[in-house]
Amino acid sequence: MNAPVLVAENLTCSFPMRTALWGRPRMLHALRSVSFEVARGETLAIVGESGCGKTTLGRVLLGLQAPDSGRVYLCDRPLEAWPRTQRARQVQAVFQDPYSSLNPYKSVAEIISFPLRVQGELTQSEIDRRVYRMLELTGLPAHVHTAWPGQLSGGQRQRVAIARALATEPATLICDEPTSALDVSVQSQILNLLKELKRELGLTLVFISHNLAVVENFADRVGVMYFGRIVEMRETSALFADPYHPYTIGLLRSMLAIEPGVGIPDPLLLPVPIDPFSDPSGCALAPRCFRAEGICNGQAPPRTDTSRGWADCHFPQSGLPSLPVRGPLP
Repeated sequence: MNAPVLVAENLTCSFPMRTALWGRPRMLHALRSVSFEVARGETLAIVGESGCGKTTLGRVLLGLQAPDSGRVYLCDRPLEAWPRTQRARQVQAVFQDPYSSLNPYKSVAEIISFPLRVQGELTQSEIDRRVYRMLELTGLPAHVHTAWPGQLSGGQRQRVAIARALATEPATLICDEPTSALDVSVQSQILNLLKELKRELGLTLVFISHNLAVVENFADRVGVMYFGRIVEMRETSALFADPYHPYTIGLLRSMLAIEPGVGIPDPLLLPVPIDPFSDPSGCALAPRCFRAEGICNGQAPPRTDTSRGWADCHFPQSGLPSLPVRGPLP
């Protein structure tokens, strides 16, 4: 594996939330000691249910949200040590909704060139050439540079957002659900574009998504998040073929099949509500887990090495193929 370009080290992040009009705020722990490395040229996907901490993690990696503790290293240098303009040359973001992430009162050329003008190191002619180069890279015709976001389709807007992110020639992109607001046919076009750009420019990608089918065909490794923690980190092919953590098994079993008569799958996880403000001493999945035993409620699960990765579980087991599946609907 190549040397890591992005390192997250024991990241924690919490937010005070008021649950009643006159009550005292309670702390919502969005990240709980998250650690991982991303190698240069690698695509790491972060998956999990809504509210598990994926977007907060992306914001911390970008420097948009300061962690309570822990540190992010970018190219062997603490993220906060980078001046903002230099950090923008190293890491950029592609956000979820192209309809709200672009300024509707700016032309496409103004949107793409804005990061370059902030840098203040290029002449106007050099900026113009860079804008046309970004349009070419992202598959947009040159005449689009005079258009407004409102005149473009959703797929074209996301291409503009990618062009803006690439304008400073960063080595790393943080993609937060970049296709979820698009039609299925357009999603594949954007994913193929990202694959081509990664291959051509040598990009490193952190791809945040809840779409497991997309992740399976796009990522090199997958980190599975639950309740603010990464509970399993594996190479993509190994994780989808043979997951170890019960939560990962539940996620994969929740994927709907296209074959007729298969019916609704059973994820096996119990429908037990979890208090988002709680801070369990043991495994947070224990109330829902089909493998849980007494030790799971009182002790944090250990990290166990598995085939091509690791899982945090007291009883990590290979088990997806042999588990029962709910029968077809009547």
